[in-house]
Amino acid sequence: MALTLHVNDTSLIILELAAMLSSAFALSRVTKRLRLPNVTAYILAGILIGPCGLKWISADMVESMGFVTDVALAFIAFGVGKYFKWTTLRGNGTRVAVITVFEALAAAVAIALVMLYVFRLPLSFSLLLGAVGSATAPASTLMTIRQYKAKGHFVDTILQVVALDDAVALIAFSVCATISQIAATSGRADALSILLPILYNIAAAALGVGMAFLLRWGETRVTSRYNRLLMVVILLLALSGLCAAVDVSPLLSCMALGTVHANISRKGDALFKAVERFTPPVLTFFFVVSGMRLDVPALRTAGVIGVTYFFVRILGKYAGATLGAALTHEEPAVRRYLGLALVPQAGVSIGLAALGERMLPAEMGDMLTTIVLSSAVLYEIAGPGLAKLSLHLAGALEPSRAPNGEPLAQKMRA
Repeated sequence: MALTLHVNDTSLIILELAAMLSSAFALSRVTKRLRLPNVTAYILAGILIGPCGLKWISADMVESMGFVTDVALAFIAFGVGKYFKWTTLRGNGTRVAVITVFEALAAAVAIALVMLYVFRLPLSFSLLLGAVGSATAPASTLMTIRQYKAKGHFVDTILQVVALDDAVALIAFSVCATISQIAATSGRADALSILLPILYNIAAAALGVGMAFLLRWGETRVTSRYNRLLMVVILLLALSGLCAAVDVSPLLSCMALGTVHANISRKGDALFKAVERFTPPVLTFFFVVSGMRLDVPALRTAGVIGVTYFFVRILGKYAGATLGAALTHEEPAVRRYLGLALVPQAGVSIGLAALGERMLPAEMGDMLTTIVLSSAVLYEIAGPGLAKLSLHLAGALEPSRAPNGEPLAQKMRA
């Protein structure tokens, strides 16, 4: 008797989801051998199986998974909130905050000005691309530090700066998104149309603060770690849905939830770790979907702009880190080489680009996503090498040793 395989819509969706995860896993085995981050594999997997590649995943499926961006960013923003603990920032937080603000905003301003005045692109596009460019992906730099067992003040400064960097980027993007919304309505502007985006963002942040206290109240009445995790997921999904309903980014509200929770909860660290263990499949879907959304033919159009963005962001990061370190009277190694360790860009920036795409006209939105996604792959390839170079120049790497434990340089001199 012949076996008939009937693929209905439900089974097709499930098989497509399986194909997304399996292709991401398979390519991550390849990039691991090349010592590249998993994010690079996930993006390439999306390009490979998506509408611009093998077409294993239909364009309709990609379009229907837009909600993945909001959900992933909600978890990312919540996780960023844990770095705003008052006890941590009270010591040398001011020094690190100044350096972080300068390195992030210098890159954002440089990108925005070049896009606005060199390429004559719209204000909304320039602001949003600048805000996206302010973000740094810490994974590649952290991986390099661990690989070479680098230690010292220079390394401590890198770790603190990259921890706060995404928070600055999220705030910068929210501000730029609000300005863009106001600019979009300026032609028919009245007081209400200008104030509404600002009020919605303030209300979203306040709602996140309120939900943090609700989470704290729930924690005192729930003993199961599973149920505590479930409460966080419910609150983050609710925040994302409410923000989407009024066309506001979920970044500020979810980061406010994470920040307040980190400061008022005695069990905050355990909950953040539980969320981190829960999110990998969600983030994998997010990066694969981002890769599938990349319009490969558009690379020809955005080529010059993308290359300019790639180098201007690096220069902005380096100049901002140098200036911030000089203002805080940092040691020479930090002033000279910190910027080289801040090149990688992936997770948060890709999510911000996906949000920015919705706020712009179709052509501009596609160009924004194309520039950020293509640059992210290049940054993740170049980032580890530049991070190693910065550690070497700063003298943060342990000296190579001979088999008997004697420093190799000393043995060679002998």
